[in-house]
Amino acid sequence: MEGKVIIITGASSGIGYQTAQLLASQGHRVYGTARRVEKMEPLVKDGVIPIKMDVTDEDSVVSGINTVLDAEGRIDVLVNNAGFGFFGAIETVPIEEARRQLEVNVFGLARITQLVIPVMRKQKSGRIINISSVAGRSVLLYGGWYHVSKYSVEAFSDALRMELKPFGIEVSMIEPGAIKTNWGIIAADHLTESSKGTVYQELGDKEAALMKKYYSGNVFSSPSVISNAISHAVNDHHPKARYMTGFGSHTIMFFKRILPARWWDAMIRKAVKKVS
Repeated sequence: MEGKVIIITGASSGIGYQTAQLLASQGHRVYGTARRVEKMEPLVKDGVIPIKMDVTDEDSVVSGINTVLDAEGRIDVLVNNAGFGFFGAIETVPIEEARRQLEVNVFGLARITQLVIPVMRKQKSGRIINISSVAGRSVLLYGGWYHVSKYSVEAFSDALRMELKPFGIEVSMIEPGAIKTNWGIIAADHLTESSKGTVYQELGDKEAALMKKYYSGNVFSSPSVISNAISHAVNDHHPKARYMTGFGSHTIMFFKRILPARWWDAMIRKAVKKVS
C-alpha cells in the first residue's frame, strides 16, 4: 500500500491520538495537529509529525497547511477530528460558549477544509473525513448546542460530497456512538456548571452523574473502534459516505427512526430521571 500524506486535527488525545498512531503504523505520512502540541510528543516515536494548530485561528490553520505542503508537496487525506462538547440547557449555556462550540466543531472544520480543497482539486484526488456522531442525527437531553454543531457537520459533509465528487475527492463521515474518552467527563462538567442555580439544576446534575458513571466505566467502546473506521475511510478503494460504529450507535438510530418524537423525548427524560 502506498503511503498517503494525512492531516489529523485534534490529535492530542482520544480518537485523534489513536488514529494518528494507527495510520502511521500503516506506512502513511501522518501530521497530527492540536493546540497543545506537547501532548503529541509521544507520537513522534510512532512516526507522527506534530503541528501546533488552533482550527479557529486563520493564521494558525494557514501556517499548518503550508508546513505540510512545503514538506510533502501534497495532501491526500484530511481527517477533521477536532471538537468538544459543551452540555447544558439552551437557556443557560452562555451564547459565547455556544458560539465557541460552533467555531470549533463547524467553522474551524469548514475553514481547514476550504484550504485543502484546492490542493486536492489540483491533484485530482483526495479524501476528506469528518468526525460527526450519532449526535448529528439524534438529540439527548441538555446536549442542544453540541447537537446543533454535529447536525451541521452532517449537512456540511453531504453538501461537500456532492460538490467534490467530479474532482475525484471523496467525502466520508464517521458517526461514533458512545466512545470511552474524556469528552464525556468534560461535557458533564460543563453541564453541572451551566445548570448550577437554575431551574435545570436537579435534572442536569442527574444527567451529569449518569454521563460520568458511564464514561468512567467499561461499557462504552474504545476509541480504537473509531480509529479502525477512519482507517477504512482512508484505505478502502470505494469509501462509504457514512461509517456508523461504537456502543449503541445502531440501537440509538433504530429507536430514533421508529419512535414518534414524543415517545423519544419521554424515553430520554425518563432515563435521566431514574438516576438516584
